[in-house]
Amino acid sequence: MRIAMGYDEQTHLIDTIRKDLEKRGFEVLVFAPMQDEKTAWPRVAREAAEAVAFDKADEGILLCWTGTGVSMAANKVPGIRAALCEDAETARGARLWNNANVLCISIRRTSETMAAEILDKWFDTSYKPNEVDDACLAMIEGLEAAYRHN
Repeated sequence: MRIAMGYDEQTHLIDTIRKDLEKRGFEVLVFAPMQDEKTAWPRVAREAAEAVAFDKADEGILLCWTGTGVSMAANKVPGIRAALCEDAETARGARLWNNANVLCISIRRTSETMAAEILDKWFDTSYKPNEVDDACLAMIEGLEAAYRHN
């Protein structure tokens, strides 16, 4: 599996998550800041999300200081369902009910232990099609389609 991983600053947590992904056997496509780039998070979020949307990666993981910026930027890309997850149970729910395909994490609030728990739940949980959640996801697709045509 290919994972698009984007972040706006290099930290120990970034290294830890990347090593975890590689240990799981994933190919990691990295989207990172350029030399002295001050506004990296919108670009890296877009590039990583586009990799998922255009089938160059199976899923994405994005990190910034709060996780909110990369989440907002990634969700602008049609077909992306990015979820900001601060704990393992939120990651499980994002996968199970929302069919999330991009995991967003706060660099500031996430410990290495919590990151490992979040990744475990993220990769151990898959979407279970059902009438209610399918209808909700169809509504999201409808929103994307409506705004593409305006």
